[in-house]
Amino acid sequence: MDIISLIVFLAVGALVGWLAGVIVKGRGFGVVGNIVVGVVGAVLGGFVFGFLGITTGGFLGSIVMATIGSVILIVLIGLVKKA
Repeated sequence: MDIISLIVFLAVGALVGWLAGVIVKGRGFGVVGNIVVGVVGAVLGGFVFGFLGITTGGFLGSIVMATIGSVILIVLIGLVKKA
């Protein structure tokens, strides 16, 4: 992975984490928090979509998949915190 790919990866993670934070809580989690939520959410979204047999195509499909995974992650974290 070259430096440009890493920068794009982190930028997309930050965007997706912020978007998921806005959808679920109405705000983001800060730059580092957004990146972590976005990257972990992308992995979770890929797993869930793969398990359900759903495929996404292109950059926009990846953003949607990562956002849905990030929203699931935030909801799960919220449920664990309440328990």
